[in-house]
Amino acid sequence: MPRNAVIGVDIGTSSSKGVLVGLDGTLIRSATREHTPARPGPGHFEMDAAVWWREFVELARELTAADDTAANDTAADDTAANDAVSGDTTVVAVGVSGMGPCVLLADEHDTPLRPAVLYGVDTRSVHQIQRIEARLGAEEVIRRCGSALTTQAAGPKIAWIAEHEPEVYARARRLYMPSSWLVRKLTGNYVLDHHSAGQCTPLYDTLAGEWYAPWAAEIAPGIELPPLRWPGEAAGALTAEAAEATGLPAGIPVTTGTIDAWAEALSVGAQHIGDLMLMYGTTMFLIHTVPKPLTSPSLWGTVGALPGTRNLAGGMATSGAVANWLRDLFADGDHAQLTALAAESGPGANGLLMLPYFSGERTPIMDPDARGVIAGLTLSHTRGDLYRAALEATGFGVRQNIEVIEAAGGDIRRVVAVGGGTQGSLWTQIVSDITGRPQELRTITIGAGYGDALLAAQLVGDASIEDWNPVRETVTPRAEHTGRYDELYALYRRLYPDTAATVHALAALQER
Repeated sequence: MPRNAVIGVDIGTSSSKGVLVGLDGTLIRSATREHTPARPGPGHFEMDAAVWWREFVELARELTAADDTAANDTAADDTAANDAVSGDTTVVAVGVSGMGPCVLLADEHDTPLRPAVLYGVDTRSVHQIQRIEARLGAEEVIRRCGSALTTQAAGPKIAWIAEHEPEVYARARRLYMPSSWLVRKLTGNYVLDHHSAGQCTPLYDTLAGEWYAPWAAEIAPGIELPPLRWPGEAAGALTAEAAEATGLPAGIPVTTGTIDAWAEALSVGAQHIGDLMLMYGTTMFLIHTVPKPLTSPSLWGTVGALPGTRNLAGGMATSGAVANWLRDLFADGDHAQLTALAAESGPGANGLLMLPYFSGERTPIMDPDARGVIAGLTLSHTRGDLYRAALEATGFGVRQNIEVIEAAGGDIRRVVAVGGGTQGSLWTQIVSDITGRPQELRTITIGAGYGDALLAAQLVGDASIEDWNPVRETVTPRAEHTGRYDELYALYRRLYPDTAATVHALAALQER
């Protein structure tokens, strides 16, 4: 029987993921393309925009292949995925998202001038942050923009390019992020969503909901900032050229899209007042929906993905990335094996404690020169202990962020988990045990691409995430571990200030 479907594609830090979803929310097929950001200097993370478009094209063609022999890399728990796509399936809309805020500068012909500078994992703009903050005033930036200037902000990254690569900046006319670059390639239009703009601090006024011309002219002179729309609004229609490249039908609508974490929140229905989304991925991201603008020097206050919504957000620079590092370090290990060993290790990892600051840290300490620390090592510790300590470090970081969110006026009533790290039970259970918070898990946890598909489906009809993706289970804290984790959390909070001077000195040596 003929059926209509939508495609959602997300460009992430370590991979691009796409899904083909029926208009009833059925996950028909998913596919992945892995990639690695370039690291051309200390604290530098970049990616060529050509990768984003090439992988979108590959994913679109794989997702719509008519036979069931296409190679797919998918989440094991999404059992509905990867069914054969019949020739009667028609794609009727496309949704996009991507990591961010990133800075891709292009000339007047939309030719990228250099690789994109990635979000807060790229820490090169510290000096520009200091200079801009001194000029504009730290309190005024927070008041108008919702967030302090940090390495997460796009504005200082633009300033870094202008200062260090003036010949590149002199040719720059447009600003793109992964989602808006896909929109440009698919529709020919130059637009950006309000939420992504809100992370271009200090270029966007969150109080007025528009670009702030005086600061934009000072920080990004000569750049034609894109017109703004909401993520779920149509950015345009698929061009004939894009249709030929992707195999998708010309003329179908494309969403404006947004930053991946906000698409993840939409994919599990975590956009109601009081909700907190935890995104388990290469990094850990937290989004709390609040009824009015709230600010904190240790968090990001933003406009939400939906009109009229506001968020307090946080992000850890590493989480799954540390688990991946350990997996690669133990050449004969894999995540399933290491998770089993970590479960045997037990709460507290036999006296190991880790600071997960392997790429500096974003919220709440906002320290790009922080570094990872493993304390308490003995000759008796095992791979399982180290892996357990890494998972617990994420839990301690989440707990600290939650405390800062509530201190800033947040009121967390429900926690919803999403992302690849939710597929096994141990990591989410550890985080619930450490934080004392239950976590809802939805039936489909594949992430941002599914949220993109939801917005695409809403362009062509009625679609509700409650109908698409009901709650599968709730992870509840285990009271018997509360005392142990409270004790370890107190030590965790002491470990950073006790070691900060030493790791800062080591970070300086690493940059020589």
